[in-house]
Amino acid sequence: MAALSSIPSSISCVNNSISKKRIIITNASTKPTNFINMSLDMKSDDDKLTAKIPSQNDVAAIPIALQPCSHNTATAKLYAVWEAVADRVEMHANIGEQRRNWNSLLLNSINMMTLTATAMAGLSAAAAHDSALPLKASSAALFAAAAAMTAAVNKLQPSQLAEEQRNAARLFKQLHEEIQTALILRDLVTESDVANAMERVLALDRAYPLPLIGAMLEKFPAEVEGAVWWPPLKKSENGGWRGEEMREIVRVLREKDKQDYLKLGNTALKLNKMLAVLGPVFAGAAAVGSALSDSSSGVGALGVAVAVGGGALATIVNSVEHGGQVGMVVEMYSNCAGFFQNMEESIESAIGEEGVESSEDGELMEMKVSLKLGRSLSQLKDLASSRQHGTDIDEFASKLL
Repeated sequence: MAALSSIPSSISCVNNSISKKRIIITNASTKPTNFINMSLDMKSDDDKLTAKIPSQNDVAAIPIALQPCSHNTATAKLYAVWEAVADRVEMHANIGEQRRNWNSLLLNSINMMTLTATAMAGLSAAAAHDSALPLKASSAALFAAAAAMTAAVNKLQPSQLAEEQRNAARLFKQLHEEIQTALILRDLVTESDVANAMERVLALDRAYPLPLIGAMLEKFPAEVEGAVWWPPLKKSENGGWRGEEMREIVRVLREKDKQDYLKLGNTALKLNKMLAVLGPVFAGAAAVGSALSDSSSGVGALGVAVAVGGGALATIVNSVEHGGQVGMVVEMYSNCAGFFQNMEESIESAIGEEGVESSEDGELMEMKVSLKLGRSLSQLKDLASSRQHGTDIDEFASKLL
């Protein structure tokens, strides 16, 4: 992005007949090119143009047909949004990597503390009374610290935080590419394009917040819902191009694909809730058992058993929850459901939209839907046709997810 943003505006706009052709830019000199003295030497060769950037000493006259034209204000604004989106891609990617490291480091640290405390509790039972006291105290302290850290980590769910940032980086990168394509292909950028890009940026900011305090998404909701990272789309009631066929695809997405991922997400959420409670409970019970352990009494023997058993169970639960990244699985299913919800709203918005009734635009939209669902065009039409004829088929719309 830095390389693109440094290109002077004097060469960024040429007449329409040239802008639609492929342009290869070659540097004629290793010297840096002066901002003012940059010129273009365009040579046409079967719709392929070569732009030569001369050196500072070579300032031949610029062809009149290629005199630079000025950008409108909307284009400059869209460039600003484009740069901001590129910055967000880096931010979310970096923070996602940081939170992935949190998950692995905290998992290993807590497990090492728990296992060490468990070993100390076992050794204290075999040691003499005077020698056992330091072991019991150290074991109880480690168990208490492990219980507190486990509760905090279970509240934050680092693997889920990392998955959120990975999805945010991917979606911001997708938006970045779409804005770049619009800047390349469109002859005129409008204020509506800028407003739409801004709305999508802000919707992504709301869906995947960076801060943890005050803005973190709820990790244990009552039930999983599809993630929403796009602004509201205006729905159309017109038939438009292939309206009924595409509405059948929307019904399949809503009734089969989306509901399946919501069901899986709720199952993973219930498991995560159970593990999040059991981990600190086992570690806390082990801390109490270690503090009460005394080899000279029956209660002490029971305390040692609770300490050793609780420590082992706490390690197992912690490893399953965070080593298995159950929180990440919940987030993944939520985003998959959101993906299908986004497709539903996008198709409903496109059906009957002005300019989409043409055969060319209709075929383009149909191709995009097919690619997102991992189907060929013929498979997509067969699915819609089967639904239209009332055939009850146990088939999902997507073959990709």
